[in-house]
Amino acid sequence: MATPAVVPDEDRILTVPNVITFIRLLCLPIYLWLLLGLDNRAAAAGLLAALGATDWVDGYIARRFNQISSLGKVLDPVADRFLFFVGVGGILAVDGAPQWFSIIVLVREVLVGGATVLLALLGAARIDVTWYGKAGTFGLMFAFPLFLWGSGDNGFEPAWVLGYLAGIPGLCLSLYAAVLYVPMGLRALREGRTSGHLEPPA
Repeated sequence: MATPAVVPDEDRILTVPNVITFIRLLCLPIYLWLLLGLDNRAAAAGLLAALGATDWVDGYIARRFNQISSLGKVLDPVADRFLFFVGVGGILAVDGAPQWFSIIVLVREVLVGGATVLLALLGAARIDVTWYGKAGTFGLMFAFPLFLWGSGDNGFEPAWVLGYLAGIPGLCLSLYAAVLYVPMGLRALREGRTSGHLEPPA
């Protein structure tokens, strides 16, 4: 009699990736306190950059060490969305980045996030994250801390230029990824309504 294949326990809650994700979420109030409470833009920019740089860590650990969990599949993309909304929203509140740039990014996040929820409710299959979306997110995660660091009376002005160098390609890639998700979403609806869960694309 054949031995059943070992199936990872996806019902686990206490995993290293989930702990990392929780820590990232807990750091968001600290970021707002540094930015809005202490008006320390350099420190806030540094923390936001660190949170963005660790975006891939939890996913890598989950795959590399077989710690994928049902909670992590939901929590990680939610944390990424919160990071964008809180991070960019705070920067927009203090005029720490070009307003047009921040607004476009936030509108894109609202549209993609809303479409993802709608598709999930309609029973669409899972939509895989594209390379363009990952690369765009990576660029934006670097751009906003740089903009913030370069803003204000005591800002490091060259950082503003570096923010554009990272942000413009990141924005273009993220918008292109959003366009690609339209036919992907329609195809996911046609493929069936068996998945039940949909991971928000980046």
